Order: sequence, then C-alpha cells, then structure tokens
Amino acid sequence: MPSSFDENEDSDSVFIDMKMDEFGEEEMQPQKRKKNEKKGPTTSDTTLGKRKKTSKWWAHFSVDEEDIDYASCKYCQHRIGCLTKNGTTPLANHINRCKKYPPNLDKKQKLIDFETKTLVNEDGTTEIVSVPKLWEFDNDLSRKKLAKMLIVDELPFAFVEREGFVDFCKALNPLFRLPSRTTATRDCYALFIERRNELKVSFKNLHSRVCLTTDTWTSGQNLSYMCLTAHFIDDDWNLHKMIINFCPVASHSGQLIGRAVEKCLIEWGLKNIMTLTIDNASSNDLAIDYLRRRLDIWESSLLEGKYLHMRCASHILNLIVREGLKELDLSIMKVRALVRYVRSSPTRLQRFKTCIEEENEDSKSLVTLDVETRWNSTFLMIDFAIKFKKAFASLYMKDSSCFKELKKFGGGPKEDDWKRVGSFFTFLECLL
Repeated sequence: MPSSFDENEDSDSVFIDMKMDEFGEEEMQPQKRKKNEKKGPTTSDTTLGKRKKTSKWWAHFSVDEEDIDYASCKYCQHRIGCLTKNGTTPLANHINRCKKYPPNLDKKQKLIDFETKTLVNEDGTTEIVSVPKLWEFDNDLSRKKLAKMLIVDELPFAFVEREGFVDFCKALNPLFRLPSRTTATRDCYALFIERRNELKVSFKNLHSRVCLTTDTWTSGQNLSYMCLTAHFIDDDWNLHKMIINFCPVASHSGQLIGRAVEKCLIEWGLKNIMTLTIDNASSNDLAIDYLRRRLDIWESSLLEGKYLHMRCASHILNLIVREGLKELDLSIMKVRALVRYVRSSPTRLQRFKTCIEEENEDSKSLVTLDVETRWNSTFLMIDFAIKFKKAFASLYMKDSSCFKELKKFGGGPKEDDWKRVGSFFTFLECLL
C-alpha cells in the first residue's frame, strides 16, 4: 500500500485504488462505475460541436464538425479559436470589431430630414405630406450624383474644377471631396457601365418583343453617325425608350447599316426583335433584307420577318409637305432670302430692330432661318416672319443692299406672297 499520494490527485480515486488492492478489482468495479457516473461523460465521450452553448456570443458563430477547435463568424466568415480553455472572450472581441456585423455598419451621427411623399386616401384623393427620415452625408453618393449632373446637363468634365463651383460645394458641405476632371470622367464612365448592365439584365428577363428605330446622318465635319433606339414594354406595362447605340459608320450603305445594327444586337444579347422603324431611303431596304436573314438564322423572326420593316411616318409626312411647298417655292424663297439677309450680320440685325421699333411691332422674338429639308423649321421661320412683315417691307425699301440681293428673286415679297405663305402656314399648323 502506498504511503503517500500526489496532492493534485483526487482523494476519492486514490481511496478506490487502495480498496481494489485490498478486496480485488472485481468487487470494487461497481463502486468505481458508480463514481464515474457521478462525474458524467469524459472529454473523449463528447465534442465541442455537440456541447450545449449557453453564451450569447455563440449565436453569431458556427462550428465546423470536422474542425471543432475553430468557429466561423456568420457575417465575415473569419475563423476564431474556440477551445474551452479560452472561453468566449475572443468571440466577443471579434463581434465588437467585426465590420460586417449589422450594428457596426453605421455608427455615425445622423440628421433629421424630410422627404415629400404622395399618400392616397381611402376616398381616392391624394395628399402630399412630409415624412421625417434620418440623413447622413455620403461622399460616394454625392460623387455619383455629380457624375449624373454632368451627363444630364451636358456639362464639360472641367466644370468640377471651376472656381465658382468649387466655392459653392465648400459652402454647401465642406465634407464633400470634389473629384478632379479625370476622376469625374471615370465616374461618368462607371455610371454608364452600371446603367448598361442594368439594361442588359432587363433585356435578359424581358418577356415582350423589342421595337427598334434607327437613323443616320452626316455631321458638319462630314462624318456619318447612326443612332439606334429600343422601345419595349416591361412586365408592369410601362413603355420604355432607351438609346442602345450611337456610333460612327463609314457610309450610308445599307449593308454597313445592317451590320452595325447586327453588331449592336449581339452586344446587348437582343434577338426578340419585332420591328425596325427606318426612313424610306433605298439603301435602308438592303439593311432590312440583311437583318431579316440574320433573324432567320437566330430563329427569332416573327412571321418570317414580313412586318419587320416599319416605314417612318414622320419621314413620309416630311416628303409630302416638302412636295406641297414646291407650289409656294418662289414666295417662300423670297421670305427665306429676307431672313437670311437679316441674320447674316449684327449690323443688318440692328437695322431690322430699328424698323421693328418704327413700325411699332411689339414682339420680343426674332426671326430664325430654316433648314430646307425639314418642314417644321420652315413652319417656324414663316411663323416669325409673318409677325414682322411690315418691318421687312420697311427694311426692303430703305436698305439698298437688301434690294440688290433680292433682285434675283424678282424683288422682295409682296402682299400676294405674304397671303400665299400665310394660307399655307395655317395648313402646316394642323400637322404639328
């Protein structure tokens, strides 16, 4: 029998061992089993994953059964040691500084603001009310709004560096860090990419077909451009109109226009096309034939593309009106020559204003020169010219240079010319 035992050893266990030496192991086995049952299961019989967790911090962590020594944060997936000897202090410290834990996301002081909302009463009437809300300054949101302002108002990127705008922003909110023109350019492009991706998702989930309109024209620099616009109705029956392409084209050839439209449709993932509205130029017939064949290959053609080509009603109307204007060609040419003479220099414009004052014609508007290929601009020119026909007659009589320029048209417009132009003006007004 041992004369002494270690101080850290359980005295009951030592006593049982002593008894086992005295009476035998078999007689003491039930007593030892009873002692073990009082102690409960050993560490080897249970795991940390199965142990009941009473601390509130365990609600924010999950323990992997394959590696019970570590717990993963449910918000940022960071792994923390969770051995029993360490307690739950490391878990609590991590939650207090976790950047993705909801209560830690925004601890800044907020201001009270009011937003206007329209409420619908039970009787169907609407009421505009001001609803309080919490507001705080967001520099990223302010930069995004600045980029949208540059786009919508068609401002130059250098606008953000102008002295007046910089002083205005400092007075408005000194916390706002104004971007440079280079950064503003990147912000505008990032906003474009964001909106384009949103539109691509809308096209991908669209259940209706898309109608397209396109037109080409040549700029003053002798460069040809094409614009492509998509019209569609969403699932809430709202009509949308989106410009999906604006690009230069080598020429107005029908084959090139068809390929440019095809390239744009591939980039946007658009195949469910219903119609393409385009003017009546002969080159556009080739573009329609090319697109009709492509839609057949994509197996997305509607009624074999029979109604794919929609002829532009505005272009047809423009052709009709221009043909009718030929009946008044000489009278309109005289009025156009007068307007062109007045608008050709500041000195002549000042003489015309003097004639207006002498004739007591009260009007703050001035004459505008028309574009001969657009009848609506001709309508506006006639509208302003009729208001100042007395001033035009006075200018024609007093200004010898004006008389010389109009001599090739047979002189300035007479009373019969003004009557003919006025009668046709009433007809054009009905077409607007």
